[in-house]
Amino acid sequence: MTETTDSPQPEDTPEEEQPDSEPTLRREEPKAVMLLGSGELSRELALAFQRLGREVVAVDRYANAPAHGVADRSAVVKMNDAEALTAIIDRANPRYVVAESGVIAVDALVAAAERGLEVFPTPRSVRMTQDREGMRRLAADELGLPTAPFWFAGSVDELTAVAEHAGFPLVVKPVAGVPGEGQSVLLRIDDVEAAWQRAVAAGRVPHNRVLAESVVEVDFEITLLTVRTTGPTGPALHFCEPIGHREGDGDVLEAWQPQPLSAPALDAAKSIAARIVNALGGRGVFGVELLVRGDEVYFSDVRVRPHDSGLVTLRSQRLSEFELHTRAILGLHVDTIMISPGAVEVTYAGAESAPVDISSENVNAVLADALAVAESDARPFNRPDETEPRRRLGLALATAPDVTTARDRVRRVTGVLRKLW
Repeated sequence: MTETTDSPQPEDTPEEEQPDSEPTLRREEPKAVMLLGSGELSRELALAFQRLGREVVAVDRYANAPAHGVADRSAVVKMNDAEALTAIIDRANPRYVVAESGVIAVDALVAAAERGLEVFPTPRSVRMTQDREGMRRLAADELGLPTAPFWFAGSVDELTAVAEHAGFPLVVKPVAGVPGEGQSVLLRIDDVEAAWQRAVAAGRVPHNRVLAESVVEVDFEITLLTVRTTGPTGPALHFCEPIGHREGDGDVLEAWQPQPLSAPALDAAKSIAARIVNALGGRGVFGVELLVRGDEVYFSDVRVRPHDSGLVTLRSQRLSEFELHTRAILGLHVDTIMISPGAVEVTYAGAESAPVDISSENVNAVLADALAVAESDARPFNRPDETEPRRRLGLALATAPDVTTARDRVRRVTGVLRKLW
């Protein structure tokens, strides 16, 4: 375990002697925020906490992570090593521990919570998001949320039996790991063994079970960002305008806000989001992934932290998903006001791809062309981000009077940025 870039500590100053009384020892109340996970999204979160006057300690399994570059202190530790993670939490003595990585030793979070630290998302939420089987059982069996038909399999033979029963196409996912990693679409029985091997080999968490899910014909997929806060009157939920999203060509995620829904579909989406978020508990931003067909809405998944589809809020809302997350965690007022229709495109590459050298003249020329698009923004990333298998190369943002124009603008920005990658 290596700690780096620790802020210098002020020298101790002796207290004035008090006649006829014993010296009083003063211990400051912990107020730092520790981020467990230091990728590009954690970098945005660190800045949001710092703007609200909080010291940030950024932790990850590798050095020079994106959030390390802006944090007040940083550390490198194996995130799935409960003993090592507990030791670094004890040493830093933060008030808040914020889990930002998909692979964290939950036992260390439990220990921190038992010590009286405020842990977000809750250890139970983190454990549930690492376990698709547990999450799907919670959603479908305990809460009765509508979902696509699903099955779990513990071997190639079991998955073959599921495929023969369910028919094709069939989506196969590992029960643990980063969303999208190790996923396959089965189109025939001959695909089963390859899909099984891909799923069980994915991620940094060993597993030998897979989720198989029928493909439901839907009109679109949305993320309903749901902010859970607590106050004198108890928990409260705040909903952002629905965010539409889709995987584009060339390893690009496109998202836009707002995605229009019928009144019955919007009511159903909020009801599903409220039930799953309240079941998980805690404070912060939850990205509830939903499938929409007409007035029908199906639960798909939930992210218990800010995620890529919510990046559109950097421009579309008064408070971004990162500012909402920090405010909710700190117990501050939030609002989900959308100030403009907007769109975002996030471009990815494999972990082996080289970072962008933003110091070159070529980058400046490309950015000049990209930012010439009306109401646009571009963010190339030049630090290695090993938090997910698909490294983010950068993102394009745009706003407009309507979503159609915003999406057109953001595609034009991405088209220019491809010259960098």
